[in-house]
Amino acid sequence: MDRANNPFAPGAGHQPPELAGRDKIIEDASVALARIIKGRPDRGHILLGLRGVGKTVLLNRIERVAIELGYHVALIEAPEEKPLAELLLPRLKGILIKLSRQERAKDLALRGLGVLRSFASAFKITLGGVEIEVNPEEGVADSGDLETDLPAMLLAAGEAAAAAGSGVAILIDEVQYLSTTDLSALIVAMHRVSQRNQPVVFFGAGLPQIAKLAGDAKSYAERLFRYPPVDKLDDTAAEAAIRKPIEEEGAAIQPEAVRLICDRTQGYPYFLQEWGYHSWDTAPHSPITADDVEAAGIDATNRLDEDFFRVRFDRLTDREKDYMRAMAELGPGPHRSGDIAAQLKIELRSAAPLRDSLIKKGMIYSEKHGQNGFTVPMFDDFMRRAMPEWTAPAPRKQQKRRR
Repeated sequence: MDRANNPFAPGAGHQPPELAGRDKIIEDASVALARIIKGRPDRGHILLGLRGVGKTVLLNRIERVAIELGYHVALIEAPEEKPLAELLLPRLKGILIKLSRQERAKDLALRGLGVLRSFASAFKITLGGVEIEVNPEEGVADSGDLETDLPAMLLAAGEAAAAAGSGVAILIDEVQYLSTTDLSALIVAMHRVSQRNQPVVFFGAGLPQIAKLAGDAKSYAERLFRYPPVDKLDDTAAEAAIRKPIEEEGAAIQPEAVRLICDRTQGYPYFLQEWGYHSWDTAPHSPITADDVEAAGIDATNRLDEDFFRVRFDRLTDREKDYMRAMAELGPGPHRSGDIAAQLKIELRSAAPLRDSLIKKGMIYSEKHGQNGFTVPMFDDFMRRAMPEWTAPAPRKQQKRRR
């Protein structure tokens, strides 16, 4: 098989050749975008799922749809411990500058840039690039309180976009890394622009606990957004994700080879791309057989370990690795906190800081109190490969306090 023609695209956020099984999510997002830009009420979406299920790919597709419909898009990946205001303002600045060049939106866009200068000053944010030759809008978005100022900022942007017959779409990946304060302010801001029927919409993507975090931040968040789950593909969609790209290249794959790939990957989109890629490269000719898939298994597993699993594993402290290995000992999960502590042979309260740290690092999630799951599919298998001879470490002796 010609490796140059390999259709599969393993990699973070890479658009797969066949975006199978996601039609409903894309259709619902497209309808919401079309309604909101026409001034009709609808809700943004927060995509929920584990890593490797294609949330970033879907967010990128939603960005394309939004641009085609006439939106100005601010696409952000939320890193750990970076303020939302600092992430969002440069994007809003670019949008407002573009809108200021349209005659019918010019005045409102210039006002929006004045609001943005006030906002930036209040939060001590330096805006590089094109200089904004407008005065700050005094008394608007300048309190230094994000829940007060962010709604005013987005309303100003929305008014300018509406005057131009367009909209503003804010897309944020890795929503779970937003601080509680930032998430709460974002929810308040989207609630406010929704009440004022401005063409500003938010689409996010994050780990499964986001729905609970949003609800905890503001009780009305459950009514403000939709929370479509993004899970592994069913058998039909998983088979299509493998078979169609191969056939579009004029090659073929035997049905038993397709089923073997789906079985080994459990239908997770990232894993399907990796196994499809290595199966194509391994096969000497068309059709790809089950023997080719078996032979590709070593390379596919090694690549997943190196590029997908280990980059996360290497961020962990030794004690955090023990916690994850104890989870793996119990199976795929989710697992009760008490059962994990028992595997570690420590008290539950001693295990709690490790659990909290792993949640903050995005390694485990907890949708229900006391339940913990891996954020990465099949991570229990990897942990057993990475730490095959593991035994629970001996409990640490507590030092006696000096009187």
